[in-house]
Amino acid sequence: MNSFDIIGPVMVGPSSSHTAGAAKIGNIARKLLGTPVQDADIYFHGSFLATGKGHGTDKALIAGLLGFPVDDSRIADSFRYAREAGMQYHMSGLDLGEVHPNSVKMILTGTGGQKMEIVAASVGGGAVRVTELNGLPASFSGDYPTLVVSNLDQPGHVTEITSMLSHKSINIATMQLYRSSKGGHAVIVLECDQEIPESSIRWLAHLEGILNVIYLPGAA
Repeated sequence: MNSFDIIGPVMVGPSSSHTAGAAKIGNIARKLLGTPVQDADIYFHGSFLATGKGHGTDKALIAGLLGFPVDDSRIADSFRYAREAGMQYHMSGLDLGEVHPNSVKMILTGTGGQKMEIVAASVGGGAVRVTELNGLPASFSGDYPTLVVSNLDQPGHVTEITSMLSHKSINIATMQLYRSSKGGHAVIVLECDQEIPESSIRWLAHLEGILNVIYLPGAA
C-alpha cells in the first residue's frame, strides 16, 4: 500500500470514484479521440446514474472531455465552459449489463469528424479502467503509454508490433488480444513502460491489414 491508496488523488469534488474518476475517464476519452470533442452522447450506468448528479459526476465527465485535470477548479462550471467551447452533449441512463456500477458509455464525435465509442469504469480511489473501445473488449487504465491496434485477424500482426517495440527499446507491460470472430476484426492492446515515437505509430498505421491505430500517452 502506498500513500495514494490511503489518501486518494488530489482532486476537486466530494468523491474520488464519482468525481475524480469521472474526470479522468473524460480525459482519457479525449486523448483517445485525438481531437477536441464536438459532440458527446453520454450514458450513465448503475451508481453513476443513481448518485452521480449529487457527486458532480456529470460536471466532472464534461470537464475531462474538455481536457481539465482532476484538480482543476473549473470542474464545477464545466457546463458553461462546454457551451463556450461549442461542445454539444446529451446525457441519459442506460443499463450496460454486467459491468462495474460506476460505468459510463460515450459516443464521441471530434471536431474533425472522428468518431469513437468507449465504455469505461471508475473503480475506486480515482483509478479507472477502459473496458470497451469501438465495440470490442479492452482493459487498460490509461496510466501507461497505451497502443490500441485494430486489425484484420491474420497471422503476423502481433509479431510486427512487438518487433517494432523491441527495435525502439520499448518494454511491454501488458498485452491483450481480442477478436470479433476468427478471420474477422481484432484488437491488440499494449500497455508499455516507455512512450512510443510518433514515427513508429505512423509506420504501424500503414501496414497492410491494420485498420486503425490509437495511441494514448502515459499519465503525466
